[in-house]
Amino acid sequence: MRRRVLTVYVTLLVAACLGLALPLCGSIAARGTSDMLLDRINDTARFAGLAEPSVLTGSATSLTGELTAYDQLYGITAVIVDREGSVVAASREGADVAGMDPGHDADRDGELPEAVRTALAGNRMGANTIVYPWQDGPLIVAEPIGRSGEVVGAAVTASPTASLRRSTLAQWCVAWAAVASLMIAGIAAAGPLTRWVLRPIDDLDEATRAVSGGSLDTRVRTAAGPEELRRLGESFNQMADTITSMLERQRTFVAYAGHQVRNPLAALRLRVDSLSRHLTPEGAQQHRLALDEVDRLSRICDSLLTLARTEDAEHSLVWEDVVEVAEDRVVSWAPIAERAGAVLECENTVGMRVRCVEGTLDQALDALIDNALKFGGPGVRITVRAHRTEPGPDGPGHVDVHVVDDGPGLPEAQLEQAARPFWRDGTDGVGGSGLGLSIVVTLLELQGAHLSLRPASPHGIDARIRLPV
Repeated sequence: MRRRVLTVYVTLLVAACLGLALPLCGSIAARGTSDMLLDRINDTARFAGLAEPSVLTGSATSLTGELTAYDQLYGITAVIVDREGSVVAASREGADVAGMDPGHDADRDGELPEAVRTALAGNRMGANTIVYPWQDGPLIVAEPIGRSGEVVGAAVTASPTASLRRSTLAQWCVAWAAVASLMIAGIAAAGPLTRWVLRPIDDLDEATRAVSGGSLDTRVRTAAGPEELRRLGESFNQMADTITSMLERQRTFVAYAGHQVRNPLAALRLRVDSLSRHLTPEGAQQHRLALDEVDRLSRICDSLLTLARTEDAEHSLVWEDVVEVAEDRVVSWAPIAERAGAVLECENTVGMRVRCVEGTLDQALDALIDNALKFGGPGVRITVRAHRTEPGPDGPGHVDVHVVDDGPGLPEAQLEQAARPFWRDGTDGVGGSGLGLSIVVTLLELQGAHLSLRPASPHGIDARIRLPV
């Protein structure tokens, strides 16, 4: 937008300067020509008044002396012609009206220049002639000589225009220098002026970027600027206030729910654990399952509290060994997998360290392994493996953690929706709220990671966690 405003501004500035300079140059040339033309018309009219007797009698001795003195004083050729265009008297020997105008073409225009023909027709020369610096011909002025309303001849003067053209060109240079200075000053002011005009939009852009980056307390200044942008800024601030309020209420609810449930779960686990000495060997397995479910509920509460602390997540990044975390989760879930008749294994050989929010990778793997055990069916094989990609032309390096099962899987269209909150397949009758994967996605986004679900070969689901290095 800044480029467009600058383009429009500079275009209008150049057009305005040219629109000012061109008429000004034309006015300068017309004014100089008009001044010179007025003087020559007066002189030529005086010669026309003096030449009437000479034209009628054919005696031009005294008139020739007058014209010669005028030519010697001002350097202007003067000629008196009769009705047929023949020279009666001239300021210079051999002067004729055809040679007074170098640009005159006798074959095209006739025997006489247009100004002389106009005068012999009884009309006076108009004041619409303009001499421009690129013209090099003289200024021809002709006045009719009349007697009792009858034209008997014409007085013609040919004035050199070199001095007039130099004066006009000098004034044009001054005018163009002034216009160029104005244009340069306007272009120099284009940057600050454009920044001033677009400042409210820049403020709105910065505030939008800050809010999208997580700074929900950022607001737009609405005290100055155009009325339309002030209204837009006020609407943006109201929207930001609404979003902040909604997120704060949601965060408060999640934190309250997670915190309030943790204490009863801790007490419940102690009570269930204390029952172990009263159980028969046949009830020990069910007792262990009950303890596993209590531990699972505790982990869910931890996830809720982590979600509630997302605003401060960037301040609790820690280094974690991906392989170590994966192996630890496989060991923890091994008894549950064994009781479910599943095979859970980890394929990792070399440790890989990443910087992430503490506990998020553990909880993400718990959710993915839990889903694989729950929906993979009897005898499902679950493999957890990790590998690292070095930085290259395609982008920075990353660590991929895969949780792959060979269960029935899901169609690709449903895989794209599986991470949405409260989404469920609804075809297998397995219980659940549909929040597990959406919580994993939110936890991973805290450190710039993401989760993707793809079909496994030949069947099953390949859940990939991509962590930035």
